[in-house]
Amino acid sequence: MTRLDDRTDLAESRTEMAEDRTVLAHERSFAGWVRTGLAAVGIGLGFNALFATLEPTWIPKAIATGFLLAAIYIFISAERRARSIIDKLQPHKVTVLKPMRIRLLAWALVAATTALAVTLWLFASQ
Repeated sequence: MTRLDDRTDLAESRTEMAEDRTVLAHERSFAGWVRTGLAAVGIGLGFNALFATLEPTWIPKAIATGFLLAAIYIFISAERRARSIIDKLQPHKVTVLKPMRIRLLAWALVAATTALAVTLWLFASQ
């Protein structure tokens, strides 16, 4: 093997490692957006609980619903971005979170947040 072949192999190895790090960084970004969405859900529910006695009662519900809608938007945006980036990258030595799992997680969070919003309006104290 020549010195040029060694340098080429080393460059390819470094490129592969950089791609793997990029894949993992995007997974961490997805997790960060999910946390942000869950924080919006918590803020919405907390606001509604804290100001439940406010008159008229629809005001805290409306503000809480705004936070829940923001969370739904965050979940959907994070899922779409994560899947599009994962489709573009090719991992080499790391196991990638499957796009279907990302989609299932995001849509489960959307469904749960939607159920919270419906429950807030239908069953919360009047």
